[in-house]
Amino acid sequence: MNKQQRPSKKGRKQAALGLIVCFVAAIALTGAYTWSHYKDRTQKELELAQAEEQAREDALQKASEEANNIASKAEEKETETDTEEKNTENASNTAENSTSTQTAGSTGQINFSEDDQLLWPVNGNVVMSFSMDKTVYFSTLDQYKYNPALIISGALNDNVIASAPGIVKSIDVLAQTGTTVTMDMGNGYECLYGQLKEVPLKVGDYVNAGDVVGYLSEPTKYYSVEGCNLYFELRKDGQPVNPMDFMAEE
Repeated sequence: MNKQQRPSKKGRKQAALGLIVCFVAAIALTGAYTWSHYKDRTQKELELAQAEEQAREDALQKASEEANNIASKAEEKETETDTEEKNTENASNTAENSTSTQTAGSTGQINFSEDDQLLWPVNGNVVMSFSMDKTVYFSTLDQYKYNPALIISGALNDNVIASAPGIVKSIDVLAQTGTTVTMDMGNGYECLYGQLKEVPLKVGDYVNAGDVVGYLSEPTKYYSVEGCNLYFELRKDGQPVNPMDFMAEE
């Protein structure tokens, strides 16, 4: 190689300098890329962290609202329950007081005894007398039977009144005596009014002496020959007794 082909010293320096510049430029580009990538990653991580934090806050807020709603509903239900229980208790107390008042007032007045008298329940004649010691003739049945009651004649739709104060024990429809009202008069005494219609009472009602018990109906098939009548029976401790022993004189 001749001297003209050998690179000069100055050229070598320029080449070296160029290489250094290229190297520095490469490092700068790499650093810039790395920094940009790091910056983007950091920003994304920050945004993700913020999103997670917001999601946690939303979840906590939702859980708190649900808990408050549950607590509020439980409180409302408890309040409603307390109110219902209070209303029920008040109603029960009212009913008990009413029952006690009625019982005290009523039972204090139904105290029938052997010394008391009965009002005539209907205006009419006795067509069949009480008879439990011997049989009497029943025209409709054409036979002799014991008769535990008074059969008192009357007209259709006649008023039938209570013979004494009492409480309605039952209202039954029986084959022999039709619509029949049984009245508890106290001390084991009961009075039965049969062959009625349009009874204006219900079980448990308190009835004063003279109050309307019902109206005379058409007779049942057991008393068709005897005609329209009132079946009037008095019992003491479940056993029939003669009403005539207690009837007031008209």
